[in-house]
Amino acid sequence: MAKAKSPPGRRSQPAQPPIVGNAVASEAAAPKKRTSIPQFVGQVRAEARKIVWPSRKETWITSVMVLIMVLIAAIFFFVVDAGLTVASGFILAIGQ
Repeated sequence: MAKAKSPPGRRSQPAQPPIVGNAVASEAAAPKKRTSIPQFVGQVRAEARKIVWPSRKETWITSVMVLIMVLIAAIFFFVVDAGLTVASGFILAIGQ
C-alpha cells in the first residue's frame, strides 16, 4: 500500500499520550498566525460566494412544513394538557 503524503511544508508530529485525570499538557499551543484585515475580508467574500440560497419555492414549502409541525405539536400538547387536567382533577376529587 502507498504511504500517504503530508502536505508540503508540514511535518507530521509524533502522537502525544492522552491526558489522564486533571493533568495539563506541559506545552502551550503555539499561537496561530494572525490574518490581516484585507486578507480576512477577502476570505469572507470568498466564503460568501459559496452560499447557495434557497429558491422562493423551497422557502415556501419549508415554511408550510414548519407551520404544519407547529400545529401538530400544539394539538399534541393541548391533548396532553387536557388529559393531565382531567387526571389531576380526578385525583384531587378522591381526597375530598
